[in-house]
Amino acid sequence: MAMMSRRNLLLSAAAVGAAGQIGWSSKQAHAEVTRPARASGLLQDGVQLTWLEGGAPRQLAGGSTWGVAWPKGTVPKEQAFALRTAAGQQVPVQTWATAYWPDGSLKWTAHAIGPEVPPAEQYVLTAGAPAAPVTAVTVKDGRNEVEVDTGVIRCRIPKKGDQLVSSIRRGDTEIARGGELVCLRQDDPGDDEGGSGKTEKFTGRTGKVTVEQSGPVRAVVKIEGEHRHGNRSWLPFTVRLYFYAGGDGIRAVHSFVYDGDANEDFIRGLGIRFEVPMRDELYNRHVRFAGRGDGVLSEAVRGITGLRRDPGAAVRQAQVAGQATPPVETWDTRVSSRLHLIPAFGDYSLRQLSADGFQIRKRTKAGHSWIPVDAGGQASGLGYVGSPSGGFAFGMRNFWQLHPTQLDIRGAAGEKAEVTVWLWSPEAGPMDLRFYHDGLGQDTYAEQLEGLEITYEDYEPGFGTPYGIARTTELMFWALEATPAAARVAELAAAVRTPPLVVAPPAHLHAAGVFGDWVPLDRSSPAKALIEDRLDLLFDYHSKQVDQRSWYGFWDYGDIMHSYDEDRHVWRYDVGGYAWDNSELSTDLWLWYHYLRTGRAEAFRFAEAMTRHTGEVDVYHLGEWRDLGTRHGVQHWGDSAKQARISNAGYRRFLYFLTADERIGDLLHDLVDSDKAFLVLDPLRKLRTEPYEPDPHALLVGTGTDWSGLALAWLTEWERGGDPVAKEKLLNSMRTIAAMPNGFVRGSGLYDIDDGTFRPDETAVSVGSLSAVFGLVEVCSELIGLTGDEAFTRAWLQYCRLYNGTAEEQRAETGQSFGSQNLRQAHSRLTAYAAVKLGDDDLAARAWREFDTGHAGYPKNHTFESVRIEGSKVLKPVEEANLSTNASAQYGLAAIQCLALIGDKR
Repeated sequence: MAMMSRRNLLLSAAAVGAAGQIGWSSKQAHAEVTRPARASGLLQDGVQLTWLEGGAPRQLAGGSTWGVAWPKGTVPKEQAFALRTAAGQQVPVQTWATAYWPDGSLKWTAHAIGPEVPPAEQYVLTAGAPAAPVTAVTVKDGRNEVEVDTGVIRCRIPKKGDQLVSSIRRGDTEIARGGELVCLRQDDPGDDEGGSGKTEKFTGRTGKVTVEQSGPVRAVVKIEGEHRHGNRSWLPFTVRLYFYAGGDGIRAVHSFVYDGDANEDFIRGLGIRFEVPMRDELYNRHVRFAGRGDGVLSEAVRGITGLRRDPGAAVRQAQVAGQATPPVETWDTRVSSRLHLIPAFGDYSLRQLSADGFQIRKRTKAGHSWIPVDAGGQASGLGYVGSPSGGFAFGMRNFWQLHPTQLDIRGAAGEKAEVTVWLWSPEAGPMDLRFYHDGLGQDTYAEQLEGLEITYEDYEPGFGTPYGIARTTELMFWALEATPAAARVAELAAAVRTPPLVVAPPAHLHAAGVFGDWVPLDRSSPAKALIEDRLDLLFDYHSKQVDQRSWYGFWDYGDIMHSYDEDRHVWRYDVGGYAWDNSELSTDLWLWYHYLRTGRAEAFRFAEAMTRHTGEVDVYHLGEWRDLGTRHGVQHWGDSAKQARISNAGYRRFLYFLTADERIGDLLHDLVDSDKAFLVLDPLRKLRTEPYEPDPHALLVGTGTDWSGLALAWLTEWERGGDPVAKEKLLNSMRTIAAMPNGFVRGSGLYDIDDGTFRPDETAVSVGSLSAVFGLVEVCSELIGLTGDEAFTRAWLQYCRLYNGTAEEQRAETGQSFGSQNLRQAHSRLTAYAAVKLGDDDLAARAWREFDTGHAGYPKNHTFESVRIEGSKVLKPVEEANLSTNASAQYGLAAIQCLALIGDKR
């Protein structure tokens, strides 16, 4: 097969897949499909679904979309689904397929409900015809624009030009218009006191609009383009707008890629802006900001409370409540005759420049002083401007966590207000993405390897570039028929902070056989309970460190630190390769498996934030290193080791299948061609003694960290029903790895990028301690379960048996000892896997000994408790424990998989 780019094909497949119409993509695949059984007892009885945070949410942000897994061969691909409350009331639902088993049966389905659903704590998903919404969401895909009608609001989306959204109407009333993306670029960082930086305003320019879903419950419109000023275009963006039947809200998912020069392209502000027509009297124009929790600031453009003269209790109460005041003729004339003398405050601003504090200010208009209103800790990220005849609410998820952010209202005293949600506040100073040091004289590979020995940073000139990194932000907009009551504002804010999500229970997900070797939480014996307690302690400690150490910020939120500095009582945030974790040793996997087992909302939200971060910030989406991730370091993009082990699709697929998130789906599609990165960047360049020219038919690719990343991307594409080449490469690579002498024990092979085959290189045995800890264990388990490939199974079991085996056992089978290997506790789960597959109780006992010994991890007698450090030793009180992120992640994965595989042998 000739080597070719398939990215355009994949983007098309993504759009089709969102509509639930993709099947197998080759005649060969169709020929392998066997007819699955009709709706089984599982579907007849129904799957019990609940809300992630429990109870029934006060408000859906727009609607809710979630995923459900199905056991192999039980649900045919054309199956229809119905949803009802536990009390039996039918709920309109829209369903589409997101993954298939190799026999053609459904593996994952996605389901969507709108905001007008019966409030219930539990729902039941069954086979059957879905109930139809009272008014379906409809989409008109015209030549020049797309119009979406939810039955409550109508939104017009131009296919070209500077407007993201041209208008949002509710009935005959235009609530908002002229939605646009705004970027302020500055040509220097403003380091000196002169403040001589030049600022330019760029506006988002739409290049392509795609309708990905068109109802009846959910519609999705994807908008792609770049920011433009004059002759320059940069910062490519993707914005998806989500609409739900019967809803007055629009969910927006905004993603952009940084493609500038970090030394001269400084983002001063980045946001999304709308105009809101102002129709009512100044005293009937209202502004709302949500504070922390249920707190709400309620203001009017022209306030009539607190005056020297009283307009009347009914008037005051109406204004505070956001209702139309009684006719001005009924007011006390001492007020009504002097309204023109009461200042009208048309501009409001809420800025959250750190995770610890926000400030609200207002002014009458430009050219006059700002007046401080109030301040607090962590704002919810919701604002509103409007009147009793309609208004616009706008919000940003993770508002304070992704600081510096800002909500602005301008000109509310005029004919139109302008509202801006700033993803990067223009008052925070320019975004500085330059590398953090001058290289320290590390101009040669030898010097760089020396630097690795002291700070653990793999530095190389020019490699610390942010060119190609990305960030995704979630927003909400509501076109409201009137100013909402304060309690309603609080409900909207809660929905922005934590969008309600429907979930299937751990028992059902486990019964479906997805994601390999894990079982739901089990405390049925003291030995199991001890491990479960430790897993909880590990999760709680690391999750609480986020707040204690303030691991927040636009580029940082979602990641955690790698290693701890006991002397300073801080994580090593400034020490080379010991700082940000960047998915090192599969922290992402540990958190997702912890959620799968426990169903804990905190675990899901922690893993969700990490997936958003690591899939965007830690991976290159443009440029020569596209599809590669960056090793852990002081800056997420700073280390010179650009590797597939970090961009690993295995870290993203949990969130995709559990939520059907289209942006995550894009990232997964992109990685299908990540093997091409081996043509442009030699991972062994600093160790080679001879010139190297990559051969596309004989690339030296590792069968551990390299292949696991490739295989997980191919597997995900195959099960989603996408590019058939992904399936071909996956199966070819499995077959040829197994056919090489010593299989996985070789450590690498000569890879052909055209068809995915391996052939032996010169090395007979090369076993590294990191090979299996970046998703290899998980993908091999899934692939063996999917394919039953006997040769591949034997090759993998050999690796599993021998890694922690004796030198004599290793030499007897492979010809040489593996040497002194690290991470033996982490590899206890490989021993456990071999024990189960081979029915070997001695291996099972060995696996538990390896786990309890805790080599490079936590031994059985390890102290998992934390201690509080306070006073002058630290800047602020913190919890400290003898734990590291790498050890916690691998202990967690080893414990979870050993319990699943040989828990009965404990």
